[in-house]
Amino acid sequence: MGGRGARRDEGRSREGAVRMVRRSRSRKLQKLTGLCRREEGLRVKRSCPSCGPSEPGGEEKKGRGNPVSVQLFPPELVEHIISFLPVRDVVALGQTCHYFHQVCDAESMWRRICHRLSPRLREQGSGVRPWKRAAILNYTKGLYFQAFGGRRRCLSKSVAPQLAHGYRRFLPTKDHVFILDYAGTLFFLKNALVSSTLGQIQWKRACRYIVLCRGAKDFASDPRCDTVYRKYLYVLATREQPGVVGTTSSRACDCVEVYLQSSGQRVFKMTFHHSMSFKQIVLVGQETQRALLLLTEEGKIYSLVVNETQLDQPRSYTVQLALRKVSRCLPHLRVACMASNQSSTLYITDQGGVYFEVHTPGVYRDLFGTLQAFDPLDQQMPLALSLPAKILFCALGYNHLGLVDEFGRIFMQGNNRYGQLGTGDKMDRGEPTQVHYLQRPIALWCGLNHSLVLSQGSDFSKELLGCGCGAGGRLPGWPKGSASFVKLHIKVPLCACSLCSTRECLYMLSSHDIEHHPAYRDLPASKAVGTPEPSLGAGAPQDPGGVAWACEEYLSQIHNCPTLQDRMEKMKEIVGWMPLMAAQKDFFWEALDMLQRAAGGAGQGPPPPES
Repeated sequence: MGGRGARRDEGRSREGAVRMVRRSRSRKLQKLTGLCRREEGLRVKRSCPSCGPSEPGGEEKKGRGNPVSVQLFPPELVEHIISFLPVRDVVALGQTCHYFHQVCDAESMWRRICHRLSPRLREQGSGVRPWKRAAILNYTKGLYFQAFGGRRRCLSKSVAPQLAHGYRRFLPTKDHVFILDYAGTLFFLKNALVSSTLGQIQWKRACRYIVLCRGAKDFASDPRCDTVYRKYLYVLATREQPGVVGTTSSRACDCVEVYLQSSGQRVFKMTFHHSMSFKQIVLVGQETQRALLLLTEEGKIYSLVVNETQLDQPRSYTVQLALRKVSRCLPHLRVACMASNQSSTLYITDQGGVYFEVHTPGVYRDLFGTLQAFDPLDQQMPLALSLPAKILFCALGYNHLGLVDEFGRIFMQGNNRYGQLGTGDKMDRGEPTQVHYLQRPIALWCGLNHSLVLSQGSDFSKELLGCGCGAGGRLPGWPKGSASFVKLHIKVPLCACSLCSTRECLYMLSSHDIEHHPAYRDLPASKAVGTPEPSLGAGAPQDPGGVAWACEEYLSQIHNCPTLQDRMEKMKEIVGWMPLMAAQKDFFWEALDMLQRAAGGAGQGPPPPES
């Protein structure tokens, strides 16, 4: 017994010694680093001059020792430690106090982060914050897609080229995807082709990539919505050309290079005079009479005609570069950007004006509702659109278009057979008509018979809205389509900035540029109410937009339904037609489902969109 007691005492003494050693080590650690153990865990005590002490009172408890401020560490050491954090955490840390805001906003730290994200990126171009801009561009870059066919319907991400300096623009073709970065490098993303259940060939994801060319400014392909027509890729680039014979000097000249989209092989090249500098290229017309429209830095439009069916023949010839009629007849206009489809072209000036070229009578009738001013012998005559404010950007479909003004308002015009204008009905519009329940979009896209809008909420979350024909899954969650913009069942990336939809797939490009600030202005108080739209019913000036007439029509449709179940289904359909916000429609659908379940409805209606 005595031996056991002695061993027990010896064990207790050892445990006491261990506790004393641990306690002394803990005190030394507290004195050296200022780390203190509390209920919420281990944290750094710091005293920032701009924020004050980390604890109220500023007096330390007896025995704790004086805390060591983070400011006592060398700035290079703090920047080096913070540079290993993800970009999102660095931004969040910079919002905690004034000291960390200065550290997290230093260009030297963003240079370390940029070298970690893109080791091969060494030089930066012009800009106020080049290294911070480069790091955020490379951190947020991504190309996401959702295939319409097949059983798997979820958002996926393609392979990201490590050499890419952010993503500026992309274009899907018949088999592959092309991406242009901010350094002027054009990447060729090759897709893995798989067979679907219906025997069609569709692509699964971009499995590998190559660099197609460098020094690219812009690129374009067949403007039709169906990618099967995009056989060639036209690239506007800058190349160094040798100077006069006998000298070693060289000068940069703009050129247009034509590549096969299937293999990336260059089949044609045309070089312009060194005095002409272009910034954008679009295509219009059919294959045999393909017109290339080139926008100069001075805002002038030049055009030339190429026969695509003869591009693969090895021969050399000269093409005539001519000034477009919009620049010849209106020399005072300075065009800022342009858009095109197979039979029309749209120009936006630097003052926000919009001019149109329509080359076929059918598209002219769909866009303007009449053929009164159409001249088949002078198809290049520009037509001015009457708009209430300056236009910032646009989207051009086959027979309808969308415009966004400086106040963030969306105007739609053209054919509305499938409800692709989002006005809540299926009546054509011969002039720009405002969609009142949408504003300040990030991106707008018009397809063959449907439209998409990328919007951002107050919490900076993004959502995708769509309207028009829903056949083939082009409006995920709405197979029957909708005459007004509804929220699609797609998880949108946080930094999505542009989108594109084809017959097989929906694409979204993610890239955040800190130098690209929102250009929208607040609507003046005098224009807040707005001008009422033309009435849908004849002789009803007191009913702006024909709202009362439409509601009476909806009530008559509900009254004609024989059963309660049919009335519920008709009401859900009418809610989809009405020009309401996405949150309001979600509320009405959920309420109708609750009433239907309470009434003991046998059938299940279409599922409401996810919140």
